Amino acid sequence: MARKTKRARKAPASLPPRGNSDRDRAIDALMALLAEQSFDDIGLAEVAGRAGLKLSELRAEFGSTLAIVGAHIKDIDRAVLAGGNADMAEEPPRERLFDVLMRRLEALAPYKDAMRSLLRSARRRPALALALNAMAVRSQTWMLEAAGIGASGAKGALRAQGAALMFARVLGVWLDDDEPGLDRTMAALGRGLSSAERWAGFLDDLCALPKCVLHGPRRRRRARDEDAEAEAA
Repeated sequence: MARKTKRARKAPASLPPRGNSDRDRAIDALMALLAEQSFDDIGLAEVAGRAGLKLSELRAEFGSTLAIVGAHIKDIDRAVLAGGNADMAEEPPRERLFDVLMRRLEALAPYKDAMRSLLRSARRRPALALALNAMAVRSQTWMLEAAGIGASGAKGALRAQGAALMFARVLGVWLDDDEPGLDRTMAALGRGLSSAERWAGFLDDLCALPKCVLHGPRRRRRARDEDAEAEAA
């Protein structure tokens, strides 16, 4: 894929804290704790302690540790959307989405250990996996829109779900890809996008089926009725 050789990748780097608001401190605290232990072992009191907040202050911002994860994902969405590259506007949709999703991985790089821990917990807890999938679908809706790919309606919802599943597989490769150039990750993303293109073509065909299935018989019945009327006359 040409984009792999053209696009230079930045090495993962530690980012400064988001800010000094209670919300930001709570998110940073949970991400730090996730890098050290399982999601199931982290309590709200521990998050508050790491963030230097009272429990009442944490409660004013969040209702659960999962809600804090959701806020972190929203921040990643915002970082990706704010970093759009105008030079990509004339590229094909596949290339635009490749660029958007690689920017997402760059934004996630400082939280790699936390992501590894979270996904490990999700594999053990179906309820957590379902919750994270819902968050991922919501994020991928924005990623598709950022790439200029429609994500509205029933077809858009299917695209977003497919993108979420594809990106989850890419994340699995990325977590074990320690090369600065992320060659394995980009290859996995390229394969995932190729599969997505084939799926999109199948989806277009599938959406056209009702017209063939429903309208075809209706036209045939109308033709038979017209023939019967002509014979009767």
